[in-house]
Amino acid sequence: MLRLKRIPKHIGIIPDGNRRWAEARGMPREEGYEYGIEPGRKLFEEILGSGIKEVSTYMFTRENTFRPKQQVAAFQSACIKFIDWIKEKDVSILAVGDASSPFFPEEFKCYTVPEKDRGGKLRLNFLVNYSWKWDLNMALANSRNKQPGKRDILENIGSKQVSRIDLVIRWGERRRLSGFLPIQSAYADIFVVDELWPDFSMEQFYRALKWYEGQDVTLGG
Repeated sequence: MLRLKRIPKHIGIIPDGNRRWAEARGMPREEGYEYGIEPGRKLFEEILGSGIKEVSTYMFTRENTFRPKQQVAAFQSACIKFIDWIKEKDVSILAVGDASSPFFPEEFKCYTVPEKDRGGKLRLNFLVNYSWKWDLNMALANSRNKQPGKRDILENIGSKQVSRIDLVIRWGERRRLSGFLPIQSAYADIFVVDELWPDFSMEQFYRALKWYEGQDVTLGG
């Protein structure tokens, strides 16, 4: 692990570019998701024991489910393979997203309720069938029957168990959040890696951490 004076407590990961990577190699676009599994394993092996306390990552969005059926099946399969691997580690997993949808894999439903004590473990928040609209609409639904003084959006959003994000790292060149946890990312620093996710290297991750070390964190103050 890179030696740094300051590391983020909570990082967000947007692993983009799987389809573009496959297409550039003359492969069906859906095959790119399979090549995104090993980069995820390498990254999380490095994060374990790094001092980072919490990680939130896109698995797939509600909007992703509008893609062709073979692509939907491929990214769901990749997500399940990854969860089967990471669940054997000493981590605390939380799946955040619309679990009422048929697109929400059964393998993730046991993680929709957080462990009673997540302290002492790396907290992993997987955004599964997630949408920022779902997240904020949950605040309306959850506060409907509460007294006015209890209607704090932060206490009622769908992702209320997820803490404020310090650093968002997005692979795949795109300069946008794509609806990634808008409340928690309000003051996050954003680092974009131009390489596509299947071309992940540890140097890219280190570059993001080194860049963050030099940022002035004021939270608007």
